[in-house]
Amino acid sequence: MLQPAPTAGDTEWFVHDRFGMFIHWGLYALAARHEWVQNREEISPEAYRKYFEHFDPDRLDPRAWAIAAREAGMKYFVITTKHHEGFCLWDSKFTDYKAPNTPAGRDVLRPIVDAFRAEGLRVGFYYSLIDWHHPDFPIDVHHPLRNHPDAAEMNKSRDVRKYAEYMRNQVRELLTEFGQIDVLWFDFSYPNQTHKGLPGKGHQDWQSEELLKLVRELAPQVIVDNRLDLPFGNADIYTPEQYQPTEWVTVDGQPVVWEACQTFSGSWGYHRDEATWKSPEQLIQMLVNIVATGGNLLMNVGPTARGTFDQRALDALKVYGDWIKLHDRAIYGCTQSEFAAPTGCRYTQNGNRLYAHVYAWPFRHLHLTGLGGRVAYAQLLNDASEVKMREKEGVLTLELPVIKPDVVVPVVELFLK
Repeated sequence: MLQPAPTAGDTEWFVHDRFGMFIHWGLYALAARHEWVQNREEISPEAYRKYFEHFDPDRLDPRAWAIAAREAGMKYFVITTKHHEGFCLWDSKFTDYKAPNTPAGRDVLRPIVDAFRAEGLRVGFYYSLIDWHHPDFPIDVHHPLRNHPDAAEMNKSRDVRKYAEYMRNQVRELLTEFGQIDVLWFDFSYPNQTHKGLPGKGHQDWQSEELLKLVRELAPQVIVDNRLDLPFGNADIYTPEQYQPTEWVTVDGQPVVWEACQTFSGSWGYHRDEATWKSPEQLIQMLVNIVATGGNLLMNVGPTARGTFDQRALDALKVYGDWIKLHDRAIYGCTQSEFAAPTGCRYTQNGNRLYAHVYAWPFRHLHLTGLGGRVAYAQLLNDASEVKMREKEGVLTLELPVIKPDVVVPVVELFLK
């Protein structure tokens, strides 16, 4: 099995827990048509302010969020403390563009952190390197004002060095005022993207070296992602987004600790009219595929502007909860197997226990090449019912029931000799 190099941050718990909740929540929840709505529709900061003036999550119940995550089998969460729009969920001393100054009238991040901790989940903070509201953030390819006729002229009064200092000040707040933070998820760099002569941004703009040094000093244990535009070896985890790797993620040929971030639908923020929600089979298979190739799954929920998880999200979380209650040990503590799974199956493994996740339920028999003489006992994981075995010429054949068990993805637990 592959072994990534040791990381500066503490990833030991991370590669055991395997499953977390991403939460994208901000002013874009009011627009309810994608978290990049300000960019997509080129909404000026002045026009976008209507969402700030109406942000009032009167139904917010952080404990309900935390219980939903725990019952879904998630072990940690990462929340957007500040997304690209620049709006801050906490009572930052360095901006007025924050939740306490909206009709909400309060810091909404702190009670969320407290609630998730109380339910036993580890705490992660997403922090956007991009900020479409800050007066010193230069207009660029992603900025809502990128096509403004005076964009280049407006940039003359913007100083990215002051903005980088602003980020360090806010990151210091996040790492010192909320107890132990386990994950710090920066997003994102684009040094090679230009638009009408407006350059993109990377580590020199963010002053990433200084920012990362500050993080390591304040929180040596915190896990930092790979989006600061720094050389290989500076990140603890690598973060493929909205696609399914088919093998262990490597960088420069080296296996790394990795986490795929995914959505229930096609949007990260709450999107009222988005309809491409994934099926139960897709949801479970995504989790299994990722663990079977050595990674973690960070699955996103976009709460509504009233502070609730909408019913579609709750239904998807229940799919995970119902399945993982019966199959938890095929996920937690597991990783890519030393064996190659047959067509229509995926393997996860934890020590001498091998888990065959059966996507295409066969008629009566499942043939496992390379496992002849290697398995002492087999059972269906959902009910611990014995699965009879026979061997021939190095192939282990499992005798399965004709009717598929009543679970989204059945799992056969194999006890290796």
